Amino acid sequence: MELSEITPVAQDYLKVIWSATEWAGAAITTTGLARRMGTTAPNVTDTLRRLASQGLVEYTPYRPVALTTLGERYAVAMVRRHRLLETFLVTSLGYRWEEVHDEAERLEHAVSDTMIERISALLGHPEADPHGDPIPSATGKVHRPPGAAPLADVSQGEYVVVRVSDSDPGVLVRLSRRGVAPGAHLRAAAGGVVRPGRGGGHPTGLTAEEVGAIWVVPAGPTT
Repeated sequence: MELSEITPVAQDYLKVIWSATEWAGAAITTTGLARRMGTTAPNVTDTLRRLASQGLVEYTPYRPVALTTLGERYAVAMVRRHRLLETFLVTSLGYRWEEVHDEAERLEHAVSDTMIERISALLGHPEADPHGDPIPSATGKVHRPPGAAPLADVSQGEYVVVRVSDSDPGVLVRLSRRGVAPGAHLRAAAGGVVRPGRGGGHPTGLTAEEVGAIWVVPAGPTT
């Protein structure tokens, strides 16, 4: 069985199951999948049973879902498609970073592997999408920034933004207006306050929701 032989719904499920744990999250449950997929728990259960019969997931009722080796390979392939398409839409077609998720969701099921590899070559084989999420390589390798942590969890100091979650387009719009994107410098100050980082220019007063969307790494020493 090849990736093209499973349904778009199955492809989406595999991608969502994999993505749930990508940034140190907990394995997703049936309830979580129902919420993420916009459907009911019984429908999710039926789908998971089909995926299990295809050897793509390990499913036990009332327990989180796990991918099999084959399921993970297909999930990573779908993530690669999605993030390369998001990058192409932003860099080549002028989309804003809050616009690309839904568009890529529609396109990723239609493009061929050949087109994806040509897009990757055209873009110079990028390693991250516009939100900072790593783009898996053609062989399935995923390279996350070492030392990355949620901004909400770090101690006082200077940091560089490496990832902004794309789960809420409204947050992306607000952070874009504030100049907060991968590569931006922020300073975590006392009391959880986020201030402009090295070089300045970033507004203070980020909301808890905005802070929760940001992942950072420690800034290197100045030169």
